[in-house]
Amino acid sequence: MAETISLMDIDDDKIDTKPNKGKNRVSNTEPRSVPWVEKFRPQSLSDVAAHRDIVETIDRLASSNRLPHLLLYGPPGTGKTSTILALARKLYGSQMHNMVLELNASDDRGIDVVRQQIQDFASTQSISFGAKSAVKLVLLDEADAMTKDAQFALRRVIEKYTRNTRFALICNNVNKVIPALQSRCTRFRFAPLDAVHVSERLKHVVEAEQLDVPEGGLKALVRLSNGDMRKALNILQSTHMASQQISEDAVYLCTGNPLPKDIEQISYWLLNEPFAISCKRISEIKTRKGLALVDVVREVTMFVFKIKMPANVRVQLINEMADIEYRLTFGCNDKLQLGSLISAFTRARSALVAAVK
Repeated sequence: MAETISLMDIDDDKIDTKPNKGKNRVSNTEPRSVPWVEKFRPQSLSDVAAHRDIVETIDRLASSNRLPHLLLYGPPGTGKTSTILALARKLYGSQMHNMVLELNASDDRGIDVVRQQIQDFASTQSISFGAKSAVKLVLLDEADAMTKDAQFALRRVIEKYTRNTRFALICNNVNKVIPALQSRCTRFRFAPLDAVHVSERLKHVVEAEQLDVPEGGLKALVRLSNGDMRKALNILQSTHMASQQISEDAVYLCTGNPLPKDIEQISYWLLNEPFAISCKRISEIKTRKGLALVDVVREVTMFVFKIKMPANVRVQLINEMADIEYRLTFGCNDKLQLGSLISAFTRARSALVAAVK
């Protein structure tokens, strides 16, 4: 009997050691699998990269226990969700999961959810669980995707349970939120991030991940992000996976955007070469570098804003390029639209010659 027990003890030891090895192995690889968008998401209000005036206002309202219903709107990647989640961490600490109901576009948020799940959560009296505030928080991310019926049902729920629940609505397009909900909330607009704030945050990530990013690569990341911090981090991570050095060429190659020098070359052909030669050379560079005509049109448009030309010629040229870009989004033939682009520049060139004479 003693021998049997000792054998069982030995077997138990062997069984215990194997899972531990497996767990250690998983924990070592886990940080690598986390996308940088989530890994470097601000954990506190002081970590939010920009919009310090809005963040400080919300912080003061929360600290003085005068937090209203909130409506945060603006383009994606500007820190709306991060700000609210950081606020929730400050208010509730480790009990955040008990005090916050978070619903986004992936959840069913029809009128039934408003009448049942949201109303049940808001109507129950909250117990602080040791948290700093006993007021609960309902976070509705991408509120502009909610149906009109759900929004109309929500307005009465907001009024009825204001005493112990605060609602935070987040959306990209504020015009899709009914006026009745807008009037019940304090509105804050999150504008696209300044290049300075995007650059500072990217430098923090570069330093933390020990990346090789020259100045040209950093400028390319800031330029392509267009004030979207999430987009900037995604481009940085994808470029790092494809290339050890995150140079300007590597960033543009990874995203498929045309290089600035290619745009300058295409613009030179459009402004100086005859129709047939321009068409041939632009078609060749498109095929060789895999460029999309819609990207070329958008970048050439920005180039046209930089060069000197009479106002009436610029207006006509921009108007024609806008029509071309609109047609391309509907899947019109690339060759025909390329011909239309070259024709627009040929007419602009004739107008410039006539203006000089």
